[in-house]
This record gives sequence, C-alpha cells and structure tokens, in this order.
Amino acid sequence: MTAPHPYRRYVAIGDSMTEGLGDPDPAGGHRGWADRLAEVLAGQEPSLAYANLAVRGRTAAQIRAEQLGPALELQPDLVTVMAGMNDLVRSGFDAASVVADIEEMFARLTGSGARVATVTFPDLGKVSPLARRVLPRILDLNTRLRATAERHGVLVLDVFAHPVTTDPRLWADDRLHASPLGHARIASGMAHTLGLPGHGNWAESLPPRPPVPALRAVGVEVRWAVDFLGPWLWRRLRGRSSGDGCSAKRPQPGPVKLQDAA
Repeated sequence: MTAPHPYRRYVAIGDSMTEGLGDPDPAGGHRGWADRLAEVLAGQEPSLAYANLAVRGRTAAQIRAEQLGPALELQPDLVTVMAGMNDLVRSGFDAASVVADIEEMFARLTGSGARVATVTFPDLGKVSPLARRVLPRILDLNTRLRATAERHGVLVLDVFAHPVTTDPRLWADDRLHASPLGHARIASGMAHTLGLPGHGNWAESLPPRPPVPALRAVGVEVRWAVDFLGPWLWRRLRGRSSGDGCSAKRPQPGPVKLQDAA
C-alpha cells in the first residue's frame, strides 16, 4: 500500500501557464496543470487545501512582487513556481535579472519550510518557427534556473530534456500556452518530480501524426499570425499586457474538486 504524500497546503504562483490558459474548464474558466496537480494530490489526501495566485502576463519580477508575499502568508507546505516565460519573449531580456527574482522566491519559500518545485522551458522554436531566435535565451535561463534550484534544494521538472514537450499536440492554437493534453502532461511530470507513484510515463512520445499538406500548413501559419501574433504585437506596442485588470482565480486555499479526467 502506498503511503500518502505529506502535503496538506499547496500554493501555485506564476503566469498564464499556471493560471491554466489553454485548458478551459466546463464553467468557462481555466483548469491548467496546477489545478490538475492539485487534483492528483487531493486524490491521495482529500483534506488538501489549494490556492492558485498566478496571473497571466506577469514577469518574474511581477510574480515576486505581487505573489510571493501572499503565498508566504498562506503558510503552504508545497509551492510550485513557474516564472520567466513573459521575460523570454520581451526585448531587453536579462537572464541574470530574471533568475535573481526567481532566486529570491526560492530562498524565501524554502526558508519558510515549504517544499518548492519549478519547471524549465522547452525549445519554443520547435513549437513556433518565429520563436527560434529565443533559443539562446532559453538555454541560458534554463542553465541558471537549474543551478539556482540546486542551491536552494528546489525540485526541477526539466521539460527541456524531453522531446514530447515540443509536440504541437501539447500546445494550444496560440502556441504560447499548453493544450489540455499539454497541461495534463505537465501535471503528471510534476507529480512524478514530487515522487508520487504512477506518473513515470509522463514524457512518453505520442503516436506519429499524419503529414500535413503544404497548402494547409501555409494556411495554418497565416491564421495563427492573424489570430494570435498580430494581437500580441499590438499589445506590446501599446505597452499593454494580457493580464491588465486580472486577478488570481483562487486566492485563498480551499478544497479540491476532483475532475473526471486526469
């Protein structure tokens, strides 16, 4: 018989990936990998209390400034930190500055006695050709992130090391957020990283996809540029963020409702 995990109070901090964009729930909100992980944890410990402080569009500095303090006040014994994606895609990216903000979060959270886990970044150029230019940034940030995590005893789900994480089927149509399948894989990978049984196959490859006709592929790229790239660039030019006016979806710890699907 498997012993229950020790976690009773889980808090997730981060940006849109942790908020759950790309993974709609039946109520019209967002589920996402952190909710899915909480469901896995609650399946073993029904008394688990879960809060999600993540807000879309937030940079590492904003996550540190806006979410770290409230997370500490909730006295969690488990915290997941996913930060840096919104820094990677902006001009003026500075890996050292980003990791300094992440390190402060690691230090204060582990110093509180919480178990902390984080995630590296996949090769986004394999998801969207326009993102190929950020690969050097991803490599630099991941290297610093791994070293910082090791210094503070933070667990790392190293998605960069697993090719399946760049399979297009794991990504939403906007190519910025995970699809429901992608969120499920991240949740399973994090459960495996935390030592929960039954998740060792989280990085298995998907069956091969049938080839896409060239004309259809061109149409997909054009539609993506019109529907997603254009609006994103327009927000950047106006100095706006997708998270303007948004707040945490689950600011206080509460019980977890188990979903039918993992």
